[in-house]
Amino acid sequence: MTAMRRSAAFLVALVFAIMGSLAVRAQQAQQTGAQQTGSQPAAGQQQPADQTELTFRAGINFVTVDAYVSDSKGQPATDLKQSDFEVFEDNKPQKIEQFRFIKFDGNPKPGEPPPQEIRNRDDEEREAARDDTRVFVIFLDDYHTRLGSSLAVRQPLSEFIQNQMRPLDLVAVMYPLTPVTDIDFTRNHAKIINAIQHFEGRKYKYEPRNLFEEQYQRAPTEVVEEIRNQVVMTALRGLSVRLGSIRDGRKSIIYVSEGLQAMLPPQLRSADASMPKVGNPNAFNPFAGENDPREQTAQAFSTADLYSQLRDVFIAATRNNTAIYTVDPRGLATNEFDIDESVGPRQDADMLTASTNTLRSIAEETDGRAIVGRNDLAKGLQLAMQDSTAYYLIGYTSAQAPIDGKFHPIKVQLSAAAKRRGLQVRARRGYWAATPEDVKKAEKATGPGVPDAAKPVMQALSSIAVPVQAGKYVRTWLGTQRGENGKTKVTLVWEPLPKTPVGNLRADPAPGRVSLIAATEKGDLVYRGRTPDTPQLASANPQATGASASLPASAAATAPAPQSLTFEAPPGKLELRMTVEGAGGGVLDQEIRNITVPDLTAARPAISTPRVYAVRTPRELQAIAANAAAVPPANREFSRTMRLLIRFDSYGPGNEVPVPTAALLNSNGQKFTDVPVSAAPAGGTHQIDMSLATIPPGEYVIEITTKGATGETAKELVAFRVVS
Repeated sequence: MTAMRRSAAFLVALVFAIMGSLAVRAQQAQQTGAQQTGSQPAAGQQQPADQTELTFRAGINFVTVDAYVSDSKGQPATDLKQSDFEVFEDNKPQKIEQFRFIKFDGNPKPGEPPPQEIRNRDDEEREAARDDTRVFVIFLDDYHTRLGSSLAVRQPLSEFIQNQMRPLDLVAVMYPLTPVTDIDFTRNHAKIINAIQHFEGRKYKYEPRNLFEEQYQRAPTEVVEEIRNQVVMTALRGLSVRLGSIRDGRKSIIYVSEGLQAMLPPQLRSADASMPKVGNPNAFNPFAGENDPREQTAQAFSTADLYSQLRDVFIAATRNNTAIYTVDPRGLATNEFDIDESVGPRQDADMLTASTNTLRSIAEETDGRAIVGRNDLAKGLQLAMQDSTAYYLIGYTSAQAPIDGKFHPIKVQLSAAAKRRGLQVRARRGYWAATPEDVKKAEKATGPGVPDAAKPVMQALSSIAVPVQAGKYVRTWLGTQRGENGKTKVTLVWEPLPKTPVGNLRADPAPGRVSLIAATEKGDLVYRGRTPDTPQLASANPQATGASASLPASAAATAPAPQSLTFEAPPGKLELRMTVEGAGGGVLDQEIRNITVPDLTAARPAISTPRVYAVRTPRELQAIAANAAAVPPANREFSRTMRLLIRFDSYGPGNEVPVPTAALLNSNGQKFTDVPVSAAPAGGTHQIDMSLATIPPGEYVIEITTKGATGETAKELVAFRVVS
């Protein structure tokens, strides 16, 4: 037995080394999701989408909790306020800092364009980040599902996709050996159903199907099962990280499995997995291990070890706001092993309970539901969909700020008034705190104190113009400044993306104009208008030569001018519907964006959205500086031969104009240098004039800060990319 275990340990180590690449790829997916430029081309933070409040908080000790409140009939309660909730961590009350009710059913709003097809990673990340998009992954664990069970579960899963999924929902299918970077989300639900119909379980079947499995096909069955457990747990961890990289809101994994096994009974312990039962003296002895204290002790230790490894899955899922719904395809199972496997009734019952318990634990620890022990899977899957449809998102900074790596229980409860209405609340039971090693790794990667700043910086960097390959026709910029009579002036700037010819393919149609409709949350029309046909930039706008840093001066001089639409709106939520029309007519693209218009007249410091201009010559700089109406380009990629002119307004209570300061940060949020701020002769109260000649190529953020007399501060982040 000792020699066999040494051999098993060697094989497991060998396979884990191979599997390490999966973890690396998962980590790369997370970094890519955080750093990749998105297709939401709005700069600054004066025009956040509904989720921005929650996106900006990212410290190690910041905790988010999804709370589900239902009435006596099981229907969600939708009218509660922040004051109706209380949150306790380790039995100590916590101050709720962020609160929002999330409700959407996956259907486009009336009058909206049809959902966009997912053509590439940019489409995927943009659509996943939308508030009204629900994200699901169907994880088909063929390693821990028998063939008969996989055939039986195809129909309820297909009906779930067909009947419960809606046009806006994003869905993907994953197997244990699917690299997280290869997961493709789609709105083509027929494609997902087709993939489900090919699901074939192979629990306790060890014929290799790929080169990875061939490397251990001659190992003992115990080793193979341990490897399979590790592959599945690694995949769930990597998938959770991948989901966390594309969306801060709730994500759901539908984990289809009969559960993980801590160990095999003696009857299935073959020395060579490729030759089952050969050389196993207990293969046909149903009494082997039955009521054996040594077997029971070994089972207890193996189970403890399995749950210790599962903890990493729980941590990854909870930290990335991913709920795992476990679906046992056996339904109301009465046995774990088939009669020809000769396992005694006591061991059979114990191992059935053990495998079911792993499914329950995975669901409970990740804020999902365990759909086990029931023949009607449809109702359980319906509850999974309901959880993603209506819930309250609560955020707080832990008062204890633990970094002990331990589990800290969370309790969410309702106020007395809400309880009197017969309402009930369900939320996750707690979270796993970061360890000192986690903090050291974060500081090593980003510098001391930076983790709290990383998310705002990454959000700002995502405003850098989308690449041409994103399949879009225009890039846009959205800014706000103080208007008249307590209103806020909103400006939308758009410019065509430069074309990149590919071979002899037909050129894409050129955008000619953009129309915009703005309406309040109640549907009241605030603005309707559109820009005229695109004029040539040279005569219309002195900013022409800075329109594209990637073009030579001769080409930039004839590039289309950035166009703008400006209107005033009351502070609050606003829905913008933008339509891109072709130069020859017809609709090319549509986008709906929900923003929150800031109140820039409130009794606290504020900053208008900075306007960024890039110039090549002193003459161009003078022309822009003197023109208060110059339209800023939406592009945020500049050559080192350029100068940046950034102008903005600094507001304080009444007519107070606080004096702002600015600093240049690197892409990790670390301070690079201070940036001088001066009074602006036109177009704002202040401006920044900065040469890019001394800045190395890379991505940067200018942090503008203004401070009021009472000590309150306001910040704006301006991101840009410098190219050689």
